[in-house]
Amino acid sequence: MSVLTTLRIAGSALTAQRLRMDVTASNVANAETTRASDGGPYRRASVVFAPLRMQEATAGAASASKMEAPGGVEVRAVIQDSGPPREVHDPGHPDADADGNVAYPNVDLVTEMTDMMAASRAYEANITIISAIKNMAQRAIDIARL
Repeated sequence: MSVLTTLRIAGSALTAQRLRMDVTASNVANAETTRASDGGPYRRASVVFAPLRMQEATAGAASASKMEAPGGVEVRAVIQDSGPPREVHDPGHPDADADGNVAYPNVDLVTEMTDMMAASRAYEANITIISAIKNMAQRAIDIARL
């Protein structure tokens, strides 16, 4: 695997994890939003990842052939949770129904913080990979100067 391929893979992961952190931050920010643009409470969003594949030319005995190799990660979709909203009895709330219940978003702050920590750690791991590649490339340049 070439240095540029490794950088592309780590870069795609950085982009995907940054979006995951953005979606999680939006979930936390809207944890108490009882009226979204569709009229109901905010719906928790989550990111769906999928592997990227790339075609690599490989030299065979007689001719070059194409083979599928890992190419990183992509965000396939940002989906909304279909779970039911959290019902809270609050008759004084402007969005209360006839029984005095208010539909709050199905956002669990513990789940969101766990997801944010996992995304942050994955982001840091990919930064470490990029830094290691940069250091190896710099050492190779230094050796070539000798």
